[in-house]
Amino acid sequence: MRQAGLVAGAAVLALLAAGAISYAVAGDEGTDRTPSADSADAGFARDMAVHHQQAVEMSYLVRDRTDDEEVRRLAYDIAQTQANQRGMMLGWLDLWELPKVSADPPMTWMGMGDAASGEDGALMPGMATDAEMERLGTLEGKQAEVFYLQLMTDHHKGGVHMAQGCVHACEVRVEKRLARGMVEAQESEIGLMTEMLRERGAAPRP
Repeated sequence: MRQAGLVAGAAVLALLAAGAISYAVAGDEGTDRTPSADSADAGFARDMAVHHQQAVEMSYLVRDRTDDEEVRRLAYDIAQTQANQRGMMLGWLDLWELPKVSADPPMTWMGMGDAASGEDGALMPGMATDAEMERLGTLEGKQAEVFYLQLMTDHHKGGVHMAQGCVHACEVRVEKRLARGMVEAQESEIGLMTEMLRERGAAPRP
């Protein structure tokens, strides 16, 4: 999983170097300037890379614990999409020559800081706790499917909230564009997962 992110990041850097990807996206507001280490752009790239990594791990966990093709297909799609996006964000941090970790609490760039970490031990809103990840790794079949869909629905809701924050606060064109795409795709998948839970006699967690 880590290797997939590194490969994706290297691919982005290669395309940027070759001029195949440009910051000057027609019709997108924003800037082409390199952001600072404490900018919303850098903060979003760092935090969403961490957020995405857990989604990738969660998705591979459930693929090993169910034979249901619908859930396995969704998990594979989420894992591939978020691993690729994670690679892009880490690639941008490399391109900007900015650190991939920060001493500030997660989501400080959104004005949340210490409030981002939940009382249950989750690192950021929507993220599963260590105990929940361990539990997912013990379940099989329908129980694993339901718990995964519930966890991933929460995960996507947290991801949408963070991506919306970037849409409003980030300045780099290509990153704002990626954040908008995340909002649209994850909101669509939340609807899909809600229906998949209903088919299994369950519902998203309150």
